[in-house]
Amino acid sequence: MSDRSYPTTPDGRYFVVRGRLWRTTNPALEPELRERLVKDLMDARRAVGAARRKTDHAAETAAHEAVDRAKVALGERGPVWWDDGAPDLNRHLARTGCYADWYASLHGNEC
Repeated sequence: MSDRSYPTTPDGRYFVVRGRLWRTTNPALEPELRERLVKDLMDARRAVGAARRKTDHAAETAAHEAVDRAKVALGERGPVWWDDGAPDLNRHLARTGCYADWYASLHGNEC
């Protein structure tokens, strides 16, 4: 994992990378399950790279599917893990919408 720290929205639903919102892992997951799913995700990501290096398109497709399954299980894709009816803003720009003021405050209003 990276040593980088990315800002997380006040509600904990997203972190921001290069100005874009990315959904966080479901905080309600049991730690052991979360750990196993993260391991599955990392294994699948390594499998994507290995398949690309071998130019094995079938293996790459299978590995991408494994990445997607792990991310859905973690709550980072698929149905949202919160239940208040708020929309999913995954991949939206942080400087727009309901997080705009919060994001601007991180950068001294330089957005």
